[in-house]
Amino acid sequence: MNRLAEETSPYLLQHAHNPVNWYPWGEEAFARAREEDKPVLLSIGYAACHWCHVMERESFEDETTAQLMNELFVSVKVDREERPDVDAVYMDAVVALTGQGGWPMTVFLTPNGEPFYGGTYYLPEPRHGLPGFGQVLAAIAEAYKEQRDDVATQAASLVEALQRSSQLAPSREPLTEALLGEAERVLRTQYDPQWGGFGRAPKFPPASTIEFLLRRGVFDLALGTLDGMRAGGMYDLVGGGFHRYSVDAEWLVPHFEKMLYDNALLVPAFLHAFVLTGERSYREIVEETVDYCLRELRLESGGFASAQDADTEGVEGLTFTWTPDEVPREELLQPFEHGRSIIRGRLAPEERSALFAVRERRPQPLRDDKAIAAWNGLMLAALAEAGRRLERADWLDAACELAEFLLGPLSNAGRLHRTWRDGVAKGTGYLEDYANVAHGLYELHLATGDLRWLRESRRLALLAVEHFVDRERGGFFLTPADGEALVARQKDLDDNPTPSGNSMLAFVLLRLSRLWGDDELERHAAGVLRLVRDALTRAPQAFGWSLCALDLYLSPPREVAIVGEPRSELARAALRGFDPNAVFAFGPDEEVPLLQGKKLVEGGPAVYVCERFACRAPVTDPAELADR
Repeated sequence: MNRLAEETSPYLLQHAHNPVNWYPWGEEAFARAREEDKPVLLSIGYAACHWCHVMERESFEDETTAQLMNELFVSVKVDREERPDVDAVYMDAVVALTGQGGWPMTVFLTPNGEPFYGGTYYLPEPRHGLPGFGQVLAAIAEAYKEQRDDVATQAASLVEALQRSSQLAPSREPLTEALLGEAERVLRTQYDPQWGGFGRAPKFPPASTIEFLLRRGVFDLALGTLDGMRAGGMYDLVGGGFHRYSVDAEWLVPHFEKMLYDNALLVPAFLHAFVLTGERSYREIVEETVDYCLRELRLESGGFASAQDADTEGVEGLTFTWTPDEVPREELLQPFEHGRSIIRGRLAPEERSALFAVRERRPQPLRDDKAIAAWNGLMLAALAEAGRRLERADWLDAACELAEFLLGPLSNAGRLHRTWRDGVAKGTGYLEDYANVAHGLYELHLATGDLRWLRESRRLALLAVEHFVDRERGGFFLTPADGEALVARQKDLDDNPTPSGNSMLAFVLLRLSRLWGDDELERHAAGVLRLVRDALTRAPQAFGWSLCALDLYLSPPREVAIVGEPRSELARAALRGFDPNAVFAFGPDEEVPLLQGKKLVEGGPAVYVCERFACRAPVTDPAELADR
């Protein structure tokens, strides 16, 4: 056993029995490195990562390799999901060094935390002209000992580059509708008309980009991508839910881990497609995916686990693939490897049930059962909106329990923790935690009419502004001002695979600014958009949620106050359509400016449709809302 045995992260606990003398991230490891004048070997991964498991088996469980690591380095293991700040800094360093990133990631640091060399997966033995991991270890240790000046120069150069990257200046050009049109044009050039999605293999689910396209009415690209993803393979036709990504262009052969965040983001995308088209098969994907999340990822606490592993008993995809004798129709099978196949095609309900029963008798992949605030915030938004639109009271009950979990066990003195597992909450909340939870709470307010959730949404958003804002250049840092100081303080701006904390907070602030008439919140949101303005048209697929926020920012203000019973026919009619740039609030209430003075009409519910707080006469007939 090493020091990781005292941790709560399932990923770190997986490595607690390695012969490597692992340390968790912290001062103890760096103090020892300084005392013994050794470089730090930083290894970053996550529990559901297939290649992380491979490198563990090949290198970290190997006695000879472990002895080399223990003699030459102070080795530190980090769960990237627990510490996105550490991951972001050193991933940027590895990309700067090698031109690419990924996990497992290995970075070599000075005892002061400055990176000077790194890469991703390393082979255990020399192959294809590449050195083995042992050779890399020996060469790095030798360079650190014999070429200290070169190491120091490389480290200083990397740190300077990392610090510069977090000091992006805002654009001085205007934020205009033309940016949205140009983003659409570029996305169309990148679109795969045969299979849907953007670019070539591998393909990741572009949930934020789909949301932008649906907002803009670009249905061919949005629906074509949704149809490609749901065909089977990356989408689990038997058990519901989406795998992480497809290794091919056809969405067929997945990388088999299932992440909470992918499913939480794809539920609203398919839900909005159903609302816009009425196509029932989109609703079925929503139902199957939510059912999967509730069945496989929900914790007794009311929160949701992070992921299911790609591997079962050391074999990738073993649980999710099939042999010909197990499947009644041969045309459903698409070849995978080792004589096993992937199911693709249309399953009848009875076939799906029978196959699921067979699969449930197999060994199941491990579950990373730590709850992450940010990902649970996304799931809260998905559950709340899907429960409201599809009138699933059980989903709304689950959403309320999840909100209580986020504001209870995952909070302390009003501020969010990052993770929770087995009754232990730990880590500071990062920007995306505050932004996503605030987003989920707003959606829960719309689903329930309970003003508590709206007030909590605003409270967390204001806390995010207070603790994360960059008052000099605009936007928000990944870490709070009172968080641990790393070699650089980063800003997360990229919306892949999840909305960045910046784009989501901008989106939340714009909604709240229109309910409260708060121009300062809108200015903070615009500050984010100015940071990414010039990138929106160069790489729109990387900034899908920023484009959604810009679409909201540029839209004519439309505020809707709903007074009275939240489940009345009038309230349901007000919320029924897809009006993504309108903001809604339930009253009566005198604390929310939009709701002030809004009363019942003759004792019954009423809807007030407003523009910049100038409101039309209240509506009491659901049929009238169709024209508003």
